[in-house]
Amino acid sequence: MNCIIVDDEPLAREGILLHLQGIPDIVILGSFNSARKAHDFISNNPVDLIFLDVEMPGINGVNFAALLPKEILVIFVTAYSEYALESYEADAIDYLVKPVERERLERAIAKAFFYRGLLDKQGITESIESDFILIKAERRYHKIFFDDILYVQGLKDYVVIFTENNKIVTAMNLKTISGYLKPGRFVRVSKSYLVNLKRIDSFDVHTIYIKNAEIPIGEVFKRAFFEIYLGKNLPDSL
Repeated sequence: MNCIIVDDEPLAREGILLHLQGIPDIVILGSFNSARKAHDFISNNPVDLIFLDVEMPGINGVNFAALLPKEILVIFVTAYSEYALESYEADAIDYLVKPVERERLERAIAKAFFYRGLLDKQGITESIESDFILIKAERRYHKIFFDDILYVQGLKDYVVIFTENNKIVTAMNLKTISGYLKPGRFVRVSKSYLVNLKRIDSFDVHTIYIKNAEIPIGEVFKRAFFEIYLGKNLPDSL
């Protein structure tokens, strides 16, 4: 993948660059200290992945990410862990907290390659029945029972359906697929996630845990999730 680094801190840019050296199939096209300079470069060069700081002078990383073409993937790099939820809301692949560790960076890149492969396959939703959804992907029809769905993640104009043993992508947004799933069984918990209430292992006020996944709960969706899941009204202080 062709990558660029966007961060107003020289040492942060250099640190990411050093970690990226030697990682297979990663090509660094450039390093920029502002979103404006990065935008000018993207306009004339093919970029697949951006390592993007959040707090920068001028346009910040979250606002810049919203302006990018849907095919460009973003990994946020920030000194503040509280930006994690905002990164998911901006359809980011992952977020890294400075100082970035090489192993954590490699996991984020592996995730980016995984999603790039899914988007290239572009599955198609073929049929939706009372208890399953039929999706065409990789020249096969996949019958996915709603009971087997753990959660659904939205990624730009696609969704990824996670089951116990599979991950399938289809060209559909999260709002559309939520209309096909059983009401009261699947709940929107952020801009980027739907969860199967029956498959939740545990949760706290910020995160839902399903298997090895940690799914952030958006502030806008928090009250509805807790009231649906716990079956009672919650205090305003939540």
